[in-house]
Amino acid sequence: MAIPPILSEKRYEAPSVFTAQNLLREARRQKSLAKVAVPRICVLDPDGDIVRYLTATNQAQLEKNWACYHTRLYTFVRHNCPIGIIGCAVGASFAVLVAEELFASGCELLISITCAGQITALGEPPYFILIEQALRDEGTSYHYLPPISYATLNADLRALLADAFTASPVPMYRGASWTTDAPFRETATAIEYALAEGLLAVEMEAAALYAFAQARVQRVVCFAHVTNQMGRIEGDFEKGNEDGSQDALQIIARTASVWAAAQAPSATGHN
Repeated sequence: MAIPPILSEKRYEAPSVFTAQNLLREARRQKSLAKVAVPRICVLDPDGDIVRYLTATNQAQLEKNWACYHTRLYTFVRHNCPIGIIGCAVGASFAVLVAEELFASGCELLISITCAGQITALGEPPYFILIEQALRDEGTSYHYLPPISYATLNADLRALLADAFTASPVPMYRGASWTTDAPFRETATAIEYALAEGLLAVEMEAAALYAFAQARVQRVVCFAHVTNQMGRIEGDFEKGNEDGSQDALQIIARTASVWAAAQAPSATGHN
């Protein structure tokens, strides 16, 4: 069998001819926008629930100079820390496209909190999972890294967040997820395989974001908000208070605080 195009003619060390920097440059030119850095910490909110909550409660402001053709960037503040957030960037390719643009614009840590389906029952949804590794059952990651089965959370970030949520009132687990490009092809056989692999949830972005992060040497951390059993029961997809936005914001704030503290200079003036 011939090697499929998704795996053939890849040169992982070669730079891309088309870059996020150049795309944003032309967008700024066309839209007459100023070149403005995004906050150091940014969030991807694929379902858009957090963005809707923040804007409805007047906690977020639109960044009018964000030059992306496809999205809107909002900013809000937690613990005196400005944070950028983009909603509705669903799926691996869209999430990584936006991630490339954010890091090209000054982002230093990207947090993704995505809706996910339950694979291994850890409790009654909703609850959250810190994704430590993700099965690469999507296409985007194969343009960034050679074909191994899993993409993983950066080891330093994993260690940094090891105890970050032990006292959190928000239910938090840790483990592996299954990233798919085709949510309506989650067959019984595929779910059985995911269970045998010990995967906790199925989502659509983490493997690609982690592969991008490793290839580009960037900092990305992905959380799964397990809200459903893939519609197999009545009353599924209940996310909690404010569609889970308040809980998600607690996780964002804690992650941002722990990371920011680790970046701060020590008393002797060294990092």
